[in-house]
Amino acid sequence: MSATLSQFAESLSVETAFTVLAIAKQLKAEGKDVVELEIGDSPFDSTSSAKSSGVAAIEGNQSHYCPSPGIPEFRTAAARFVNDEFQIPAEANNVVAGPGAKIFEQFFCEAFLNPGDGVLVFSPYFPTYIPNIERRGARAVLTPLRQANQFRPEPAAIEKFLADDPSPKAIFLNSPQNPTGGVTTEQDLRDIADIIRGRDIAVFSDEPYCHMIWQGRHHSLLAQPGMMEQCVAAYTFSKSYSMSGWRLGFAVSSPQIIDAIGKMINTSLSCTPTLVQLAGAAALERDHAERDQTMQKFKEKVELLTTGLNQIDGFHALPPSATFYVFPNVAPVCNRLGITSHGLALFLLNAADDDFGIACLGGECFGEAGHGFLRFSCAEPNERLQQALDFIPVALSREVRIAGYLEQNPNFRLTTPYPLDS
Repeated sequence: MSATLSQFAESLSVETAFTVLAIAKQLKAEGKDVVELEIGDSPFDSTSSAKSSGVAAIEGNQSHYCPSPGIPEFRTAAARFVNDEFQIPAEANNVVAGPGAKIFEQFFCEAFLNPGDGVLVFSPYFPTYIPNIERRGARAVLTPLRQANQFRPEPAAIEKFLADDPSPKAIFLNSPQNPTGGVTTEQDLRDIADIIRGRDIAVFSDEPYCHMIWQGRHHSLLAQPGMMEQCVAAYTFSKSYSMSGWRLGFAVSSPQIIDAIGKMINTSLSCTPTLVQLAGAAALERDHAERDQTMQKFKEKVELLTTGLNQIDGFHALPPSATFYVFPNVAPVCNRLGITSHGLALFLLNAADDDFGIACLGGECFGEAGHGFLRFSCAEPNERLQQALDFIPVALSREVRIAGYLEQNPNFRLTTPYPLDS
């Protein structure tokens, strides 16, 4: 007899991008030509100082345990980085290293949430937020982001949450936002800080795309007065420095909160590898110019894809403001074809053509508010992006194939038309 899994393990949801990635890789292994626009991974090499310092660390035998919060060189470099770039008043003891940014969602929840606590999550949302909240027995309280408001979080939604929820405790804030590309402005952050300052409310500020701002620059809630004691901001090297496989990130908060997270790392991960931290510190200190050149290449990709998608009948994407995603509203297309948005995404991958496909994600992979949208990553060469753009109208014209796909996959039939965003 097999041991019974917990209710949490049985109900655990995953990041759909990796599921679609697996399908795309299998189709490619079988000989299908697939343009992969599903996963949020950089197509570029890790920056040069990161690579050379990582090799030097291996050759220097930097392959042993280190302090759980991180090595002093890395913590100091990260503190200087957020000071210089985002005006966050951090010192080394405000920083803790981790394997990427995602793990800090879990540690934040462990640090602040008790069973039954309410957590405000703006939707569409990064899909691992909900499992980490539920891991603590807390409740995700969803409030929508609207394309008509540039997918910015509305302070009134926070005020309503604080007034109506029986046990409000935390807010998940993601800017620049995945999947929508929305940006929380400095005034938005000022308003949010004024609402929560001095209250028993913690904020997880998820900031992996801090250098992918195409209009203006990035602002962090931590730069607002008093927020260091109420906020944990998470950063990663995966996007800015193309270091996704290195698994490196860090969080910034008050020394008391950082000490608590350091204990969580001690009792779970032990530490983040020294050689990876040394590579990251070198990137922060020496790879600014290379990073910024890569960000310009991402901007060009986003502009190319946005312009092309907006030329397709029934697609509407906002002008690119941040991230390397495009999140068009495709509700008119879905309503006309009678297919859900994720059904449409999988049709483009699996069934629109025998030899060619596009891997993207339906907006509902990011919560109910994503219904009627698609998310495209720009992590392919520009000529491949153009191939995808040229193919989409052809695929949408193949209504016999779409009908056949829905016959085989009735779960993707759209039973109630999507509302059309004004």
